[in-house]
Amino acid sequence: MRAKQASYWNRQGSRILCRLCPHECMISEGRYGLCNARQNIGGTLISQSYAMISALNLDPVEKKPLYHFYPGSKTLSFGSFGCNLKCGFCQNSGIASSKPAGNIQLSPEDAVYFAVEKNIKLISYTYNEPLINYEWVFDMSMLARKKSMQNILVTNGYIKEEPLKKLACFIDAANVDLKAFSDDFYHKNCGGSLEPVLKSIEILHKMNVHLEITNLVIDGENSDMEEFEKMIEYIAGINDEIPLHLSRYFPSHKFTAAKTKRETLFNLYDIAKTKLKYVYLGNFDGIEQESTYCKNCGFCIISRKGYDITVNCKNPRICPECGIRNNIII
Repeated sequence: MRAKQASYWNRQGSRILCRLCPHECMISEGRYGLCNARQNIGGTLISQSYAMISALNLDPVEKKPLYHFYPGSKTLSFGSFGCNLKCGFCQNSGIASSKPAGNIQLSPEDAVYFAVEKNIKLISYTYNEPLINYEWVFDMSMLARKKSMQNILVTNGYIKEEPLKKLACFIDAANVDLKAFSDDFYHKNCGGSLEPVLKSIEILHKMNVHLEITNLVIDGENSDMEEFEKMIEYIAGINDEIPLHLSRYFPSHKFTAAKTKRETLFNLYDIAKTKLKYVYLGNFDGIEQESTYCKNCGFCIISRKGYDITVNCKNPRICPECGIRNNIII
């Protein structure tokens, strides 16, 4: 399968201005954008990651993480290669930073056919930054929607408004990685900026995409209490029922700092719970902060231990104790 002509770019002499993400890379002949996936070939921008699959797995939907979207279901997860942020703590640097060996080629048509054959209803675009593989994700999302499948986007949210709005029409759920509530953190550790990520969160919510947010907490980097309180106020200002996942950092890629202290995570959890209805701690096992509780009476609707879950009522959207409706899609 050939690579595909990319969307969102302009030719400027022999160079190309890519307009997919806020970096707006100016790409010379034969060179790639910062993402390592979009290349100027003969004055045309080509998506070299189109249909190139580096990872294909059947995952629990909770692994995305999505705790309020078809809980207990499996999702067929696709990853390609490339990323438009350069996070020193990246969890998937092997496919984010370069094109890995051994990629398989899979057209959207074949991928959807495979999902239909396996009777899979949830499709996830994940592992690397899926928005860099925009053309394949867009084509795949349209085909999956026609087959009544649900599309899930796991993303850093670093994209311009126009392409996101076009894609979001076919996305049912998203988890956005909000790395910090500090522009300095994004510049220093990710090679990006905060504002485009916030705009993506707002667009997805406005377009009625089920939204959950993940924040990987790193002691001494993005764990400042005052900054964190501002982040919580921002999320609550959009909707206080957006689930927030506070994830424990472990050393990876270029970061060698010690894993996040338990007390840090639990302190931030307590702060978040003052304004948000649903807050979770991730990368822990067997703690009560993994489970989902009714926003009104505190009844344990869904018990979790890692990826093992138990739904404690017939309809998790409606609390069996107080009758209130919770923000859970089934």
